Amino acid sequence: MASLDKTSVRSQVEKVRKDFERLRSDGKVSPEVQAIMSSMLMIVELILAIFLERTTKKNSANSSIPPSQTDKDNSSPTDPGSKGKGKKADGETVKNRRTIETLTIVPVDYCDKCGADLRQVGCTHERRTKIDIIFEKVVEHVEVEIKQCPSCERVIKGKFPVDMPGPLQYGLGVQAFIINLLACQMVALKRAQALVYSIIDVVIAEATMLQFILRLHAALENWEVRATEKLLLEAVMHVDETSLRVDKTNYWIHVHSAGGITLKKLHRKRGIKAMEENDIIPRYMGKLIHDCWASYFSYSNCGHGLCGSHLLRELTFVVKTNRY
Repeated sequence: MASLDKTSVRSQVEKVRKDFERLRSDGKVSPEVQAIMSSMLMIVELILAIFLERTTKKNSANSSIPPSQTDKDNSSPTDPGSKGKGKKADGETVKNRRTIETLTIVPVDYCDKCGADLRQVGCTHERRTKIDIIFEKVVEHVEVEIKQCPSCERVIKGKFPVDMPGPLQYGLGVQAFIINLLACQMVALKRAQALVYSIIDVVIAEATMLQFILRLHAALENWEVRATEKLLLEAVMHVDETSLRVDKTNYWIHVHSAGGITLKKLHRKRGIKAMEENDIIPRYMGKLIHDCWASYFSYSNCGHGLCGSHLLRELTFVVKTNRY
């Protein structure tokens, strides 16, 4: 591939810009041409900045490859301190946990050289820390008394706690851990089952784990309604879709994100049918930011904007298919 002289390309673009400015100042350019040329020059500047001044070589075979499947762009600015050890992660920690922290003082009573008594000598301290995890299985048995009344011969049984309706149930900690694996970490059912077994030595049926998800879904029904209404009021909303295998069948997760709210909806289809049944985009009046998927453009009730990562990928495709 032939190399380009960045300086010469820049000088030619600058020459064109100066000629255009001179013609415009002389009144020889109509307003329509001025608008077109300004946009063209802006696009040229963008292309130069991306493809002539970046050091990272793009390797997208075509514009359909998502950013997650391309190499890291090392020319992009990095977050200061992101490579530091022990960087604090964003997000909240789980609540159903406890921390056991101990401090052990190792005394220095005698000098290891001359044997002098140092117990009354002042000191400073040097600390070293070790963090470990010990998985703790908590089993709670509740037995109620069963008695027969000697007067009326009625059998009376004590009452179990309301959160123990059956012979065996799993606590909120186990349920939350499984929900996190399945819904947040996207771990497969069998892998989640094996991981839970390695911790509590109990095999939880896949149907039981899915019941935890269904209960959460029912509990979040009111939240989903409120979240949808808030999304519809946001000036800008980001949308995307990604595939997910459900019972060996390809489904699609439709993501709607704005104002700190992220709402995901699962649907068998990817296009307009799913969007209509999800009933968010058809009612949205703000600016919709998406990946140029044709189904989004079918909605004229909202404005449209394209994702920056997808724009860069499209420009990469243009440059690679139109080499100098």
